[in-house]
Amino acid sequence: MPSAPQSLKIAFIGSHGVGKTTLCYGLAARLKARDLSVEVVREVARRCPLAINQETGVAAQSWILHAQIAEELVAQERYPVVICDRSVLDNYVYMLLAAGRQSQLEPLLDAWLGSYGLLVRVPIVGVPSADGVRATDPSFQRAVDERLTRELSGRGLPTLELDPNDREGWVDAVEDEAWRRLEPAQIQLL
Repeated sequence: MPSAPQSLKIAFIGSHGVGKTTLCYGLAARLKARDLSVEVVREVARRCPLAINQETGVAAQSWILHAQIAEELVAQERYPVVICDRSVLDNYVYMLLAAGRQSQLEPLLDAWLGSYGLLVRVPIVGVPSADGVRATDPSFQRAVDERLTRELSGRGLPTLELDPNDREGWVDAVEDEAWRRLEPAQIQLL
């Protein structure tokens, strides 16, 4: 009897303009080619009706954080493999930069961070390009990245760190790690 499909939620994390969206869809295509049922949770900040980037505040980032959780909940109910273009931690980092810690959100954030089976850290390898939504200021991009680094370290979150010198190999590296986590355990033969 075939075993039930393994489940895994993967989140690409990092500052804006580093290639997370491209990686999400590249990985989804590869895992679908392996006959896995996959859903991509797109970046919700693009749909936020409030100011984002340097102009963001608690209301906007709360909307984004809760919308992210809602979309992940739906995706996890429907698909065994969920790939997220950001995590709740990324969203919270923008809030931290705008308004500092929000003690009422910390328990939710801590609990939700445990739902990711794989966090993939995407490094900055160039300046952000204009896409009509995200900020293009390299200093803001770096500030987000530096704060994310501090949060990951302070929370002791393990990540798959992508090599900034091997961008061409990023999808391969993530696919290998995801597949390793999804493969059914092999039965030892005597």
